[in-house]
Amino acid sequence: MKFLGLFKRKSKLKNRREFELRMGIRIKEEAFFIEALTHRSALSLPSNENKNSNERLEYLGDAVLNMLVAEILFNEYPDLDEGQMTRLRSLLVNQHALAERAISIDLSSFMIMSASAQQAIEKGYETIISDAIEAVIAAIYLDGGLGSARKFVRQKVMPPELHADKEMFRGLDRNFKSALLELAQARGLGAPKYNLLKEEGPDHDRTFTVGVLIGDTARGSGSGKTKKAAEQAAAEQAYESLKPEAK
Repeated sequence: MKFLGLFKRKSKLKNRREFELRMGIRIKEEAFFIEALTHRSALSLPSNENKNSNERLEYLGDAVLNMLVAEILFNEYPDLDEGQMTRLRSLLVNQHALAERAISIDLSSFMIMSASAQQAIEKGYETIISDAIEAVIAAIYLDGGLGSARKFVRQKVMPPELHADKEMFRGLDRNFKSALLELAQARGLGAPKYNLLKEEGPDHDRTFTVGVLIGDTARGSGSGKTKKAAEQAAAEQAYESLKPEAK
């Protein structure tokens, strides 16, 4: 008798070794990560063998992430007051920021989801991918403990430029694009224009360089892991160059 035919083959994590390398982890219990990477759209697919989507893990991951970011800010940035820490944590864990970090590690390539969900991500729909990275944080926490989750958050969720230059934290809660727009308009120079100058690096780790023009004059440039971050860096440089002229 062939008893194996009575049971479904256990699901396997797609490209497990590549996933471990990309996330910077070693997996002990694969089931946590299979669930973390399963979007609810996959549950109705004929080929799907998973019973649960990542929604419960996303709930847990949200709590773990908020606690760890608060801990990192509290321990490593003693000059920040309560209000600054609250604003910065909000900037670091909001849906858009998490989606950018998930894209930077190419998280969607490991996910189990329907074709329509994949298309939604490609069109810029951020909820699916931001929820997934929170679910992965929960899986790491359950599989490897708080220390493993803390390492992942520091290395993969907190923007790398913040570790390189802690002074950048002081400007993070300021929107330099808005500040530059106000300053330029106050001086009658019109609205700044941002141009993508170059893109470098592999798809999962791109670096963007953006220049900003005010009128016909180049006023600054900046680089970042996303176009938005590069625009903010360029705007900050332009803002600092304009400030003396505005006095």
